[in-house]
Amino acid sequence: MPSPPPPEVAARAVLREVFGFAEFRGLQQEAVTHVIAGGDALVLMPTGGGKSLCYQVPAICRRGTGIVVSPLIALMDDQVAALRQAGVAAAALHSELDPADARATLQDLRRGALDLLYVSPERLLSGLIDRLDGLDLALFAIDEAHCVSQWGHEFRPEYRALSVLPARFPGVPRIALTATADPRTETDILAALGLDRARVFAASFHRPNLFLAAEPKLGETAQLAAFLARHEAEAGIVYCGSRARTERIAARLAERGAPALAFHAGLEPAAKRAALARFRSGEPVVMVATIAFGMGIDRPDVRFVAHLDMPDSPEAYYQQIGRAGRDGGPAETLLLHGGEDVARARYFLAQSAASEAQKQSMRTRLEAMVALTETAECRTRALLGCFGEGLAEPCGHCDNCRAPPALRDGTEAARMLLSAVYRTGQMFGALHVIAVLRGERSEAVLRHGHDRLALFGLGRDRPVPFWREVVRQLIVRGALSVATGEFASLTLDSEVARPILRGATQVMLRAASPSARSATGTAAYGGPVNGGPARARGTARPLPATVPPEAEARFAALRAWRKDEASAQGVPPYVIFHDSVLQELATQRPASLDDLAAVRGIGASKLRRYGAAVLRALAEG
Repeated sequence: MPSPPPPEVAARAVLREVFGFAEFRGLQQEAVTHVIAGGDALVLMPTGGGKSLCYQVPAICRRGTGIVVSPLIALMDDQVAALRQAGVAAAALHSELDPADARATLQDLRRGALDLLYVSPERLLSGLIDRLDGLDLALFAIDEAHCVSQWGHEFRPEYRALSVLPARFPGVPRIALTATADPRTETDILAALGLDRARVFAASFHRPNLFLAAEPKLGETAQLAAFLARHEAEAGIVYCGSRARTERIAARLAERGAPALAFHAGLEPAAKRAALARFRSGEPVVMVATIAFGMGIDRPDVRFVAHLDMPDSPEAYYQQIGRAGRDGGPAETLLLHGGEDVARARYFLAQSAASEAQKQSMRTRLEAMVALTETAECRTRALLGCFGEGLAEPCGHCDNCRAPPALRDGTEAARMLLSAVYRTGQMFGALHVIAVLRGERSEAVLRHGHDRLALFGLGRDRPVPFWREVVRQLIVRGALSVATGEFASLTLDSEVARPILRGATQVMLRAASPSARSATGTAAYGGPVNGGPARARGTARPLPATVPPEAEARFAALRAWRKDEASAQGVPPYVIFHDSVLQELATQRPASLDDLAAVRGIGASKLRRYGAAVLRALAEG
């Protein structure tokens, strides 16, 4: 009997024949060959970096079935659909599966007919694990592995129970994968899963195709409208902090003619399925969502992500913006933030029932997120720093690189505002305090006698937005707090405020208009900015080429064919071919099946299934 080929040879054959790729990218080949040889691994790669291949290729190369632990049904279904398109025997077991289909899947598992089986951690540990005894298992893949960490931003206790796997199934390699893990979370993943002998494959978290921007909330509706105007006929996500807010914003956008849908955990199951189906259909849609619209999102052509409320950690922020530009094409992100966000997050953290150690970890992450919104330096560099990664040069694809903000000394204004909060009794909100400083004789100011204060009108030479910026900066610094309840009154934190009032601490404020800086956001992809590189060298694959004018009709014909084919099969269009594959087909115009086989992303199964139809669409386009 001939000996099996070396792991790297087997891996390359599967990569080419099944997935249609000639070469691995980055650390993929090292991780794949390590796992094929029986080693454990932790893979840290950014969204869109090709993590899935790191377990899919070894599962196909090794004897037996690969068991993939995945947290969300939508993610499982997309992965299974894509694998079946590539000719791989894949299935999933989850609560929405028809009972007959579930029984057939278990039968396939028992007779060794599956290359990959996707399950939730709960399903695996509540009975399926016993069915695996005595079966040939290729590997265990633990996807979204940050869920295992009590220090992570999406901790799921069920994941920690996966520590039983090495004792129950000795000799079966395990590979944990995540796109979001700071050094502390990485250490916790390794310890919690018993991966003490695992090799860590850590790629750069830098996403050069994402333009990052953050703005203070000056007029949320107008800011969001200006952002969405740059993305007409494109798909994207708008994240909100509450369920009611998602519905309110979605309704407001729909009234303006935007294809907006609300999505949150409180929706009826049928409404959730309908919203997900619309998003996965390939149509231009604006999904206004809470973080419930999360890890299961696999659509590659999401062109924008906006946040109307500040995430509670850099890890959550990174994962959410990572849903944009998974195809490698340019995508824009915008974070709107305000002092109220910070104050609210700090309050809820203080009221949390978490342990003191967990609270401290959450507090550290929150303050890192606050610093990220406020930085005047390269925003990408600041974000990567949260993951322990440096960046040699400014990124060139963030708002601060595009138009560096000037700073001015705002110490005197800060002293004036803190004094006004104190003199009015720490019982009023920002608008009232600003009215006092600006000398406005409003009904409330006159009723409380605040027009008789010595500082009344001292700040009349400054506009309201200036004073709102001062309030926000002082909340961020911790000098001011916002009381929660019926009235959002400002109160002093004496330990931080006292040195400012005495003039012992300098307060620097941005001098540039944030809205003016972000208005040029989409131009950030075009080339070097302020002397910096358009993208860091060697950190990601180049952006896909755009379709030249002479190929546009062929591209449109291919998309129309793909839409009809996807509809007939009941799958998302992108699991048949990504836009980047259609772009290459339209541009190169292959004339034969042999020519098609040379196109990146077309493996043997897709060539057999779609080759003739693709050639017809190209001829008609």
